[in-house]
Amino acid sequence: MRIRLLAREHLGTVAVLFVLTLGACLLVAGLPRATQAAYDEALRRDLQAAPAVQTDLAVTVNSGSRAEDLRERAQFDSREHLWREILPPQLRPVTAPSGAGHMSAKTTLTPITGTGGKSFLNLGWLSDADRRVDWVRGRAPGAPATTRYEGETIPVFEVGVVEQALDKMNLRLGQTVFVGENDYAAVKIVGTFRAKDPGDRYWSHNSDILRILEEQPPGRQDFVRHITTLTSDAGLTALSGEGRNLTYRWILPLEPRAADALDVPGLRAAVHEFDRVVALQTVGTASPYRLVSGLPELLGGFLAELSTAQTVMYLVLGGLLAVALGVIVLAVQLLADKLDRTLSLARARGGSLPRVAGTAAALTALAVVPAALIGYALSYLVPGPVLPVVHAGPVVVVVVAVGFAAVGPALTHRTPLHERREDVATARPSAKRITLEVLVVVLALAGAYLLRARGLSASAGQDPFLLVVPIALTVAAALITLRCYPYPLRLFVRLSARARAAVPFLGLTRAARSRSGSVLPVLILLPALGVSVFAAVVSDGIASTQRLAAWQQVGAPVRVTAESEIPGDAIERVRRLAGVEQVVLAQTGRVQVGYGAERAEAVAVDVTQWRAILGDAPVGLPALSDGVLVSPELRGRGTLEIGWQSRLKLATRGVIESVPGFFTTGKFVVVPIGVQLRPAVNTLLIKGDVSLPELARLVPSARVVSQESAMAAIQEDPLTSTVRSTLVVVTVALAAYALVAVVLSLVVGAAERARAVSFLRTLGLSERQAQRLTVLEILPMILVTALVGLGLGLGLPAALGPGVDLSSYAGDLAVGDYSLDLFLPSALAAGLAVVAVLGAYAHTVISRRRSLGAVLRVGDQT
Repeated sequence: MRIRLLAREHLGTVAVLFVLTLGACLLVAGLPRATQAAYDEALRRDLQAAPAVQTDLAVTVNSGSRAEDLRERAQFDSREHLWREILPPQLRPVTAPSGAGHMSAKTTLTPITGTGGKSFLNLGWLSDADRRVDWVRGRAPGAPATTRYEGETIPVFEVGVVEQALDKMNLRLGQTVFVGENDYAAVKIVGTFRAKDPGDRYWSHNSDILRILEEQPPGRQDFVRHITTLTSDAGLTALSGEGRNLTYRWILPLEPRAADALDVPGLRAAVHEFDRVVALQTVGTASPYRLVSGLPELLGGFLAELSTAQTVMYLVLGGLLAVALGVIVLAVQLLADKLDRTLSLARARGGSLPRVAGTAAALTALAVVPAALIGYALSYLVPGPVLPVVHAGPVVVVVVAVGFAAVGPALTHRTPLHERREDVATARPSAKRITLEVLVVVLALAGAYLLRARGLSASAGQDPFLLVVPIALTVAAALITLRCYPYPLRLFVRLSARARAAVPFLGLTRAARSRSGSVLPVLILLPALGVSVFAAVVSDGIASTQRLAAWQQVGAPVRVTAESEIPGDAIERVRRLAGVEQVVLAQTGRVQVGYGAERAEAVAVDVTQWRAILGDAPVGLPALSDGVLVSPELRGRGTLEIGWQSRLKLATRGVIESVPGFFTTGKFVVVPIGVQLRPAVNTLLIKGDVSLPELARLVPSARVVSQESAMAAIQEDPLTSTVRSTLVVVTVALAAYALVAVVLSLVVGAAERARAVSFLRTLGLSERQAQRLTVLEILPMILVTALVGLGLGLGLPAALGPGVDLSSYAGDLAVGDYSLDLFLPSALAAGLAVVAVLGAYAHTVISRRRSLGAVLRVGDQT
């Protein structure tokens, strides 16, 4: 047969099949690339945002004797070269090259002599200190010397300290301080420095050099302070682990931009392998070499988030692919119906069955293969890595379309001049088939129950159970719909049979008896509506939980927090700032509970004013005029006595799970700010449309954050934005496919329906009655399937239950409030009904143009 001639004859159907295939291939090849690119970006952002001390690889070893000391830079360099040689291949692409890392030697818990363990002055050496600090007073340290102390000769280290350490540690420039309790050393402070770039990730490893560590031992009011000094390369020669806690470190920095989400499992395994290999290098030292890195834990947390994102993506993208294939198959069925007479004639004239099936397959391939290639090519415009599914998706679409086009005619035209009776009801299903369908329904319900009961499996990776249950529920809903769909219609048929009007009886009868023709539209509409509604409900649940999380993080429209007291004149300037409507003062601190060592976090605030600025926010606190609100850990104590500026005895007025913007776990209390003798305000809760940079300028030492900025930070996370945007795209695509399926289902049965209407019109059926008849024939299947699909979509979030943890995309709050917003379901159902009605009316208008005599003669010939 001449394929091109057939293509011209059925150009409209071929064009529809071309467009559907192109769109499906673009979606199934492009969306995975976009989602994987977002996964990669999310991983890189997580690694970039995490402290370097958590992401970098740090090889450490302790020195316990002079024989184990490293006194020259060359000794450090040779070991760094060794670490890079034994680095596993998976880690090399994401590890910065040689020269980007650094090495250090530091003592810990080195007390200043005579302070009773209240002040510690540690000795430190950095391999690249000259590139990291500027000396602002005095000079850089030089070579060590010796001196006599307590009858012994001890080393004298020249060191520098960070600027603020002089005042806080009660030190002076040029001062010599003795350290140690038995193995003494002298430390001469010859200069002060500041970091060239305090925000550099480098200082995450060396925060003890830039900052004073303050600790408050239990039961004590004073603080213990630690600071690490800087000494020179020459000072390293005298630094020994004999009598001191001396640790050497080699830092191999991670390159976050080189990380790939697909390599995360391999990276975790490689880090553990590197740790094992490093430990094997322990030769000539009593202390083993160890790898210290928080990278495995960080990657594990990312994998948990990624697993949830992939699960949601698999569900919605798998549903999208199934629906797209169903719509394409429906279009192929339409093309096969149009070719039926041609193929029957060819078969009757002696055409072989392979030739007949090959003709249908070739014509289908002429439409779908170019479309698949174009869609596949267009997918490369989407940024992202090329995954196997990018290649496999278009191939599956082509194989399914061409295979269905070949198998359908082959089954239909097994014998020449086949006779078909389309006016009889479908035969009753066998007992085996009914049993199998009942088994599928029971297993689907049992799977949903077990998933809610057990949650996700503890094994790594995807839980197959989570992926199978939604599919089983969709199949079960489709089987129930197909089996139960005719029964309510038959009831309406019996009722309509008693009426005098013939149109309702005829329309409903045809709808109840056309089960074989309605199977494919049902199988398309159910997952299309189910997955699209599921995606919309999940997206809305994420959005509402994100808003709640933003309010929980900030606790007010705008919050200003300082570590120390905010001056009164600064507060007045804030009140007068343009856009500020109300300012609520608060004081936070750590209080003593009772008279023992128990501590709790506290906030003193006017709760009434705070509740007023929250307005209709989804967070709040119970009213409090006196007494105290306590956390669950402090419940049941009646009157609570706390030490905060003075001793306070306050009656417990309520138990709260969290304090928005302040505390979510642990022991905490909320008290009226009026109980303080003189509130030391360090927090401002502000209502109004105010400029955050201007607030930061007015209170330089404070951190300024708003609910809107917190919300934006949550929404702009790559994984979060990808999940929500993909859900939106899939919702729109599936809604469009559902509408296309309705239109195609109308067209597939158009010829047979036109013939039946034409026969009835010869018996006196009017045009208006013909329109009503067509609508009554089509609408029941569409409405019933739409209602079941919408119910499935609304029920899937509840059915999956704890199987899908979306808290990672909602500010770490559990997404469980899937409120039933009926706007989208109503819009989808109404859209499908309107399309069906318009299609029915369009069908009658087109049929009206045909000659009744011609229709009857064609019908007689068949």
